[in-house]
Amino acid sequence: MLGTVFELDARKSTVARELRGAAATFLTMAYVLFANPGILQAAGIPFESAMAATAVVAGICSIAMGLAANVPIAMAPGMGLNAFVAYQITSHTGSWQAAMGFVVVEGLIIFLLVVAGLREAVMHAIPADLRRAVGAGIGLFIALIGAVNARLVVVPTSTLIGLQQDPSATLPPVGPGVLAQPDTLLAVCGLVLIGVLLARRTPGALLYGIFAVTLAALAIGLTHLPDGAWIGIPRLDTFGQADVTAAFSLAAVPLLLSLMMVDFFDTLGSATAVAEEAQLIDAQGRIPRLRRLLAIDALSASVGGLFGASSATAYVESAAGVAEGARTGLHSVAVGVLFLLAAFCAPVAAVVPPAATAPALMAVGFMMMLTVTRIDFRQPETALPAFVTILMVPLTYSIAHGIGYGLLTYAAIAVLRGRARDVHPLLYLIAAAFAVYFWRY
Repeated sequence: MLGTVFELDARKSTVARELRGAAATFLTMAYVLFANPGILQAAGIPFESAMAATAVVAGICSIAMGLAANVPIAMAPGMGLNAFVAYQITSHTGSWQAAMGFVVVEGLIIFLLVVAGLREAVMHAIPADLRRAVGAGIGLFIALIGAVNARLVVVPTSTLIGLQQDPSATLPPVGPGVLAQPDTLLAVCGLVLIGVLLARRTPGALLYGIFAVTLAALAIGLTHLPDGAWIGIPRLDTFGQADVTAAFSLAAVPLLLSLMMVDFFDTLGSATAVAEEAQLIDAQGRIPRLRRLLAIDALSASVGGLFGASSATAYVESAAGVAEGARTGLHSVAVGVLFLLAAFCAPVAAVVPPAATAPALMAVGFMMMLTVTRIDFRQPETALPAFVTILMVPLTYSIAHGIGYGLLTYAAIAVLRGRARDVHPLLYLIAAAFAVYFWRY
């Protein structure tokens, strides 16, 4: 039955290969169970509830992807998307419930674009180098969050005192931490360990790094084991709390556009990379059942918002399962089952300290920076806007501002060079929306 449903023979795979691949993918992705709640805490969501929601969303959406699209692509709340939700949308709306409402609405809009066949048109409106720059900028942003959580980067005391005396003073916004702090030292050791494991191509390197630092933190008393049961019914306190009404205002438009663009780039890049690795691309370079894949991905964003786990998206870490021989959706279904089982271990998540997730976040940032190598810096008309995007995302602590300034720079250069017609009209509309937003906010 499994062979018929998932076309195992046609794709030259077996149940054993799919399950072995699923185990590899789960180990490679499992860090999200701790990293995603670590970021969502900044929005005010309790760590244990965020972990349970993360596991359930990853489970449901991975199973849906496997059954509907029959591709070896697992789903989970996206790194980068969660940072945007926690640090930008929440600060703008004032509550994580409103931020999750944005995610629900964004997913439904993307689904409508998929049904209408417009998603690809929106993607093609943005130059490839700018799309790559978005991923790199978000990578730096996530790495900065990790460095701050590890106290490797701190706000200098002199700056705090100086701003109290003169709010208009120009002072260093950040400075270095000190290794004398136990949590900082543990985070640095965790980053080195993850680096060694990544260099050795060890599956689950980030997860092992999180576990190692957590054990060390337990040994020196920086964290403690759960007082009660280690296994329990998932606490989905965040389910159904999304406030979708917050997304229906003029001020919400640029934030929705930014969230949509980040989701667009993340999904198509990950899906294409995994499909190529699995040799599922046809003679015309197309991914089989692409519309189904994009539809499930869009609905997964809304599911993530509904559960309060942030937008779920395709994970490029699925390539680990493909490397083990996975070629079908059975792999994704098995990954989903493993995530659903992990939801019952949420009480253990409270043991993981920020010092353990911080090096994982910095490592994720490093991996997202790899897209920089594909930017053609010999073409200033696209390279400079790409650089502006990469620079402004972490320095403004705003993904939306980084994307917006990059697009505005690109549009302005094209117009002033007399090449206005080379720019897609849709890009001018997006740039105009950002200009209005930056002028008012």
